[in-house]
Amino acid sequence: MAGGSIVSVTDATFDKEILKSEKPVLVDFWAPWCGPCRAIGPIVETLAEEYGDSLKVAKVNVDDSAQTAASHNVRSIPTLILFKNGAAAETIVGLVSKDKIKGAIDKVIGS
Repeated sequence: MAGGSIVSVTDATFDKEILKSEKPVLVDFWAPWCGPCRAIGPIVETLAEEYGDSLKVAKVNVDDSAQTAASHNVRSIPTLILFKNGAAAETIVGLVSKDKIKGAIDKVIGS
């Protein structure tokens, strides 16, 4: 994956793209009809560019991949989950600042 790109993930590709990833992954659980999701989208895109190859960034449309959302206890959106070594390391729920997301990413990448 080139630095700055965002992968779209589904129920069928979640294990391969996220749980088996060799690098930490920021997963944005969202839906097209969700206003806060649309608001946080550009922040997630900027972070994908800033972190480049040190972080994989993925989006999961909860309408299309309800099974994956349910299995990770996503009850409201947007929900951002940081995965490291196949396990959820940090979870952020709701529309939050870029700095809050960066803090969580730095904590996971550094650990």
